[in-house]
Amino acid sequence: MHQQKRQPELVEGNLPVFVFPTELIFYADDQSTHKQVLTLYNPYEFALKFKVLCTTPNKYVVADAAGAVKPQCCVDIVIRHRDVRSCHYGVIDKFRLQVSEQSQRKALGRKEVVATLLPSAKEQQKEEEEKRIKEHLTESLFFEQSFQPENRTVSSGPSLLTVFLGVVCIAALMLPTLGDVESLVPLYLHLSVNQKLVAAYILGLITMAILRT
Repeated sequence: MHQQKRQPELVEGNLPVFVFPTELIFYADDQSTHKQVLTLYNPYEFALKFKVLCTTPNKYVVADAAGAVKPQCCVDIVIRHRDVRSCHYGVIDKFRLQVSEQSQRKALGRKEVVATLLPSAKEQQKEEEEKRIKEHLTESLFFEQSFQPENRTVSSGPSLLTVFLGVVCIAALMLPTLGDVESLVPLYLHLSVNQKLVAAYILGLITMAILRT
């Protein structure tokens, strides 16, 4: 005996509703944005009824505010802003899409979509660009401050040139002085007393510089 496939029991309010987009932005200076399209998807194997509600219905015109969506199909809902005034700038309105089975009245699921009227698309883009620049500068400052202690640590030690000069001065002081006959060091490496005094003076300056760091 063939048994009819039972449809799973649907709990009121728990059915996911798929709508795109989830935010509508109207720009007062761009008439092409005064009309927006909401797309309602029905991925299920049964038909759905839908109804569009709004917190401020006097500001909008909704074409086909109620209707049906076939299984695994979609429908476009056209929403037009009809009250474009400066007093509405920045005000957030909400649309609610309720869906139910065609044979029942209870709402199986609902989805809210926010709508906002802004004065100018160019101003919005400018604000977003300024925000991105500020975020970039903040990140750059953060990384600069993060690496600053390491830079101070690296630069706190003596440089290679300073160490090299110190070694040269020490070597010069260890060389024999002019007039030392018994030295095995070649004569051209013998330094005068004045040269050794200069080497000792430079070595003293290098030592003070290293101690200060």
